[in-house]
Amino acid sequence: MSNPTAAMLVIGDEILSGRTRDANMYHLAGQLTDHGIDLKEVRVVSDDRDAIITAVKALSAAHETVFTSGGIGPTHDDITADCIAAAFDTPIDVRDDARALLAAHYAKTGAELNTARLRMARIPDGATLIDNPVSVAPGFSIGNVHVMAGVPSVFQAMVESVLPTLTGGAPLVSKTLRIDRGEGDIAGPLGELAATYPDLSIGSYPFQKDGKYGANIVIRGTDGAMVDAALAALSSVFPA
Repeated sequence: MSNPTAAMLVIGDEILSGRTRDANMYHLAGQLTDHGIDLKEVRVVSDDRDAIITAVKALSAAHETVFTSGGIGPTHDDITADCIAAAFDTPIDVRDDARALLAAHYAKTGAELNTARLRMARIPDGATLIDNPVSVAPGFSIGNVHVMAGVPSVFQAMVESVLPTLTGGAPLVSKTLRIDRGEGDIAGPLGELAATYPDLSIGSYPFQKDGKYGANIVIRGTDGAMVDAALAALSSVFPA
């Protein structure tokens, strides 16, 4: 039985412009792998309403779970919450429980819960809040979509809140074999190995060091014994 699948939607002009390097995909991929959920697709879109809505609908229909990152802050370009509401054809407004969280937080810090900050309490109807122990402003889940902040520390905390609620499969086992031969030399045996073990993912990641070519062969699968068998078979063809 195959593992559940997930997708990620990274939202923000700052990612596409190169101003900000995304770290959230790397973190999410590792967490999902450990939880037995296969991250199958990642899209990056700009702060464009139509692009966000289209991507959310497509990813939500194609995968069991979708995670979004970015665009739920207090500024004018934080439009993710509105786009998610539109994608699910549901109203959005300031919600009392989210407002209470923000009011308590800003009262404690001495800052004003102004109109801009109150934007972070706007939640689509029918959504459940995602806890944010870092900066209080919540994310939310609606349908199979989990909407999270783009700030890495907050995103990671929200992932930690959501993961226990998701049903996972078998954790992915990954083993690596370094072969100091060019890909042209190993492609044939590697193809035969992939045909012999169709249930495994076998990838070749080439490198060049000190003028010599080589490749790290990564074998992945949910059956640890099968991964070990494939690794042993490859090692017999290309002994260290």
